[in-house]
Amino acid sequence: MSIEIGVDIGGTFTDVVCRRPGQPTRILKLPTTRDDPGQAVLAAVRRLDEMGALQDGQVSRFVHGTTVATNAVLERQGAKVGLLTTAGFRDVLEIGRQFRQALYAVCLHPETPGFLAPRAFRSEVAERIDAKGQIVTPLDETALLQAADDLVARGVQAIAIVFLFAFLNPVHERRAAALLRQRHPHIALSLSSEVDPAFREYERTAVTAFDAYIKPIVDGYLDRLQGGLAQAGVAAPLQIMQSRGGLAGAAVARERPVRLFLSGPAAGVMGACAIGAQDGVADLISIDIGGTTCDIALIEQGAPTIRTEGAIDGYPVRVSMIDINPIGAGGGSIAWLDGAGGLRVGPRSAGSEPGPACYGNGGKAATVTDASLQLGYLDPDYFAAGSVALQKDLARAAIANGVAKPLGLTEAQAALGIHRVLNSQMAEGIRAITVRRGHDPRSFTLVALGGAGPLHAIALAEELGIRRILVPPHPGVLSAQGLLDARVEHEVTMAFGHALATLSAPDLAQAYQGIDDQARSLIAREGLEPEACTVRHYADVCFVGQSHYLGVPVDLNGPDPIAGIYQTFLEIHDRINGHRFEAPARIVNLRTVHRAPAAAASGGSAQPTAGDKIEKARRAVHLPGQHSAIEVAVLDRAAMTPGQRVIGPAIIEQADATTLLTGGWSALVAPSLTLILEQDA
Repeated sequence: MSIEIGVDIGGTFTDVVCRRPGQPTRILKLPTTRDDPGQAVLAAVRRLDEMGALQDGQVSRFVHGTTVATNAVLERQGAKVGLLTTAGFRDVLEIGRQFRQALYAVCLHPETPGFLAPRAFRSEVAERIDAKGQIVTPLDETALLQAADDLVARGVQAIAIVFLFAFLNPVHERRAAALLRQRHPHIALSLSSEVDPAFREYERTAVTAFDAYIKPIVDGYLDRLQGGLAQAGVAAPLQIMQSRGGLAGAAVARERPVRLFLSGPAAGVMGACAIGAQDGVADLISIDIGGTTCDIALIEQGAPTIRTEGAIDGYPVRVSMIDINPIGAGGGSIAWLDGAGGLRVGPRSAGSEPGPACYGNGGKAATVTDASLQLGYLDPDYFAAGSVALQKDLARAAIANGVAKPLGLTEAQAALGIHRVLNSQMAEGIRAITVRRGHDPRSFTLVALGGAGPLHAIALAEELGIRRILVPPHPGVLSAQGLLDARVEHEVTMAFGHALATLSAPDLAQAYQGIDDQARSLIAREGLEPEACTVRHYADVCFVGQSHYLGVPVDLNGPDPIAGIYQTFLEIHDRINGHRFEAPARIVNLRTVHRAPAAAASGGSAQPTAGDKIEKARRAVHLPGQHSAIEVAVLDRAAMTPGQRVIGPAIIEQADATTLLTGGWSALVAPSLTLILEQDA
């Protein structure tokens, strides 16, 4: 019997979904093991085996979303990197661009990632290729090896090779890599012509250095994880979620680790897309509230927005990724008072170690989870399906000492204030990807995911004027489920500097043929049929003389592909910039995306039995706008049947999340078992 397992590692919990045909979906939430995240993954496999979920079956798919790449950068725990570049371009990584995030700041700090390869670890090599891809100065192989030997002697673990115009002609980079692999086979290599074959020296240098910085870390992590899975009897190939929402085999992921920066958050967005598709809703705002962060994404016509360039820790990373707005807000966010006595929440988080005060692991600061427990929203004996016992007295003490007493409030008032501040921050994060980009959030449906998503969803919806919310059957582990709903996908890019006025359709088709062949090769390495893939072509287009380009879909089979590119570019330019005009345009880069068919789904949610007792208990809770606690029903979501409607206020509990249904809202159980929350007219 085929078994599918999806595992997503978050800052606080590691979420697990196990599906098999004809049986209920099994879910788990385990505390994340920060020192070695893979240990939580292997612990999850052992737990599933103990539960009997793996008996009489074979794991056919094991899909993983990981924060290892991101954490290596945020915590500055990456490899020691050396940079080899063309003579005269040693300091590109440090010079960067003249853009400043804080233009009027009194104290300026470096805004380029010089930490990736400090100047002492950057070496120049005599070689030169011109802007037409012609060799001007041959590669000095002796000087190359001497520079590499010096870097290795300094203790580098990875080397980034970034030669001028290598995106037009990679011959020197490839020759350098061949020599270094022979001379220093233990050193990880990243070539700009493979990582980012596009123009602009700073961006290409930065993303290649990032790739080298995390490559040994990701490679070691995946190697240990694959070894542990093999010992646990999991023979299925390991697949990893990429930043743009597609899957890749572990072997390919190791070669291009820079594409894994949004691995975990991307899975949540893909899970939200799947929920919207099954419930017939195409325009969504997904809000994934976990223990450490809140990830917000806009989904239009069933697909998320894809950016061709993102950022990590404020630095540019020219890699395609889902457009996600992450903010430091979650269940573990710490409440604190600023110098003026104002209440703040986050971005610092208690994480999983020591965790909120109510975990009893030594945390003293009040967090959002402590506030939720104080307000009566959480059952201390059923948090994360009972895997974590919460201590209400510790939560009350933390809130009293840290917030209530200094502000002259009761513990309940302080807890409500913590929630209000956090909700306001998250609502502003939603406005950043909607209102500020010309979208009216009231025309979208909110999808609440993450362990804390359904708890805050109605408050966010009310602040933004949203009248409908979808709560998936397993919102707390939707990122893990999204891994199983995603498809294998590969993107290949090439520089292609041509004016549209002088470009012919056959020349364009021939250029796409080259990168299509590369994408088909990657698909074949996954053991899939390239011919069965959906192929999408894109071009980065700008006006002649313009610096910034826009991604434009390309239809090679249209009556006039070149004219189609131009007209589509003008339409996109008008939508984004608010105006259009007729002027010569040019193509900067070409991209192709090959997407494999969806894997056959297995398993499903547990079907409730009519007549099961829905009300578990009654509990006193403090709701916004209420002067005192009121008693509400606590409902068991697992017992709720399709077509059933609940009128708020109420609390709906399940193993992985708690939904807070306030007055003026109702919850309808859809045939898919999604909860549809709607505001009364």
